[in-house]
Amino acid sequence: MRPWLTGRFGNPSGAHQVARAARAAVDDSRDRLAAVVGVDPGGIIFTSGGTEADNLAVLGAIAARPGPVVVTAVEHPAVMEAAVASGQEVRVAPVDVNGLLDLDCLGRLLDRHVTLVSVQLANHETGVIQQLDQIARRVRKHAPEALFHTDAVQAAAWMDLRAATASADLVSVSGHKLGGPQGIGALAGRGRPMLRAILHGGGQERELRSGTQNVAGIVGLAAAAEAAQAGRAADSIRTRILRDQLAADIRGSAPGCVETASSVARLPGHIHLRFSGIESEALLVLLDDAGVCASAGAACASGAMEPSPVLLAMGVDKTDALSSLRLTLGPTTTPGEVAFAARVVPASVQRLRAA
Repeated sequence: MRPWLTGRFGNPSGAHQVARAARAAVDDSRDRLAAVVGVDPGGIIFTSGGTEADNLAVLGAIAARPGPVVVTAVEHPAVMEAAVASGQEVRVAPVDVNGLLDLDCLGRLLDRHVTLVSVQLANHETGVIQQLDQIARRVRKHAPEALFHTDAVQAAAWMDLRAATASADLVSVSGHKLGGPQGIGALAGRGRPMLRAILHGGGQERELRSGTQNVAGIVGLAAAAEAAQAGRAADSIRTRILRDQLAADIRGSAPGCVETASSVARLPGHIHLRFSGIESEALLVLLDDAGVCASAGAACASGAMEPSPVLLAMGVDKTDALSSLRLTLGPTTTPGEVAFAARVVPASVQRLRAA
């Protein structure tokens, strides 16, 4: 990224040699990202991040063909809120206690009028992985004209997108979840899905996303995607071992701790825990003071803690949902950091229970 941040500032839409160099960098990055995702380069639309990619998939599909939208009850707000804002009928497919989509219920929500089905590949809070191939078969059978979108933002660093999203028409990814820069993402399309622009202006990105391209971000996104793909197998094994050790250590030292969805396939770096008798907000403050960065996935715009819609959709009661904690590990996480967190989290829980 450095050359495009420190001295090469050409606009890829220009005609002079500086602009052509920037355009070449964008085109090369488009080719490289397309190879990682498994689509033709022409199917890559660069965006400002995962949220815009999700919004373009949902609102762009609806603008091209208005009709009902089917989403799961555990979708990211970038999908759920876009669907609601579209003004079209939103049909919400339930999940089971592990956060997996109920395929029979999904089938009953589908018909020839449905314009888009959006199912997150892996959940942003629990890390639970959906079976997209099975879901796609239901969609093709019951809603053959619908576009099938998957938000792969959380999954992209850990899963082979070429295999995992082979049945999806539209796939959203984001740079910072891949170890790349913030403020860059992409919507990848198979074939030529029917979409209309939701941003209007100069007609960049196949006239589907106007705005001067973020050349440095695009270059960084492609490089990060390739690096994640190259290291995925080894990183996944190593991170899963550390994740399982951390979860076991915390459960063993903190009575009343429940690990969410531990019996189903999850991303290697995700741990989602619930602790009886405490509130997430207080726990996060103690952990932050101690040097452990964590989240609860349960904040609203006012700053007050609210139960996670994902957990409520999984049948977790409100009190239990307000005691949740999400910890994530990555390729750079060390055994020493895991051992540190394994001490700090139970100690913080015990401190709150004793208060």
